[in-house]
Amino acid sequence: MNSPSVEPNPRVTFRVHHEDEHMLVVEKPARVVTQPGVGHQHDTLLNGLFATHGERLQNLGQARDFGLLHRLDKETSGLVIVALSGKAYDEMRRKFAQREVSKYYWAIVHKAPREETGVIRRPIIELLRRKDRYTSRKIARISASGKSALTAYRTLEVSEFGALVEARPVTGRLHQVRVHLDLIGCAVLGDDVYGPRSVWKAAPRLALHAHRLRFAHPVTGEAMDMQSHFPRDLRGTLKAIRLRRPDLEHDPVGSG
Repeated sequence: MNSPSVEPNPRVTFRVHHEDEHMLVVEKPARVVTQPGVGHQHDTLLNGLFATHGERLQNLGQARDFGLLHRLDKETSGLVIVALSGKAYDEMRRKFAQREVSKYYWAIVHKAPREETGVIRRPIIELLRRKDRYTSRKIARISASGKSALTAYRTLEVSEFGALVEARPVTGRLHQVRVHLDLIGCAVLGDDVYGPRSVWKAAPRLALHAHRLRFAHPVTGEAMDMQSHFPRDLRGTLKAIRLRRPDLEHDPVGSG
């Protein structure tokens, strides 16, 4: 392959949960940006993917996002779907637009929601917050002028020190899970953007992990149910606040 559009970087590693001729499902580590941008041209998940599947991704081109179908925040770990063929990309984009892809997150929060299960329906708007004289970052806020946003949640474990929640964002707004959980008083540990100061350093990083994806394969139609384990770097946080590691005995929100 000559002059790839994205620089391959084999030092960016990830776990492959599924691979076939049309698509990949990989697990993005925390503290890794999903795609290149300002300040991150060489150290993103896409750089790592180009080191292993560069020719296929290059053939998809920028118009198809070099196969990336969705993104996770830098501090969030978890599963990401990557297309390897144009047919798969186009069909998966349709599925995301029609909300036919179910995404599930584990979040360690500083206190349990008032209701054990629920649905949060509050619109979200994206804003630019200036970090310094030269740079700014996108943030999200609850606003009547924002786009509709819906998150279902279920409380899995509770202790006197915090709770473990599973969240399923039905829409895909910026920082949706973080903003909605903070709205109901259940900020994600380690969130120094939306959470109160008391949670900023309560975890080694943002305690949010995209652990499950359910969808029909874009080409074969086969039912896909991709799941990952609870991330190692957050297991100590669970133990410290006396919560059990989640397992398959928990039924995800809206499953079945």
